[in-house]
Amino acid sequence: MDAPIPTLETLFEQLGLDSTPEAIDAFIVAHPLPEDMKLIDAPFWTPQQAQFLKEELREDAEWAIPVDELNQRLHQPH
Repeated sequence: MDAPIPTLETLFEQLGLDSTPEAIDAFIVAHPLPEDMKLIDAPFWTPQQAQFLKEELREDAEWAIPVDELNQRLHQPH
């Protein structure tokens, strides 16, 4: 049986964050990123979270899809 494809909710779980849709929306609103800041350089990540995000993007693994989604949402104007 194949592992389920990671989603934004499972990404938040992996990062140790509340993964309810409301909590994800609240996190995104509370942590907007400037256009010129990379997701992995955001000051609100722990070193472990930043490392996980960096590795998943570099490997272009299945986790890269929800990481890209999070990146886009954090860079959108609110």
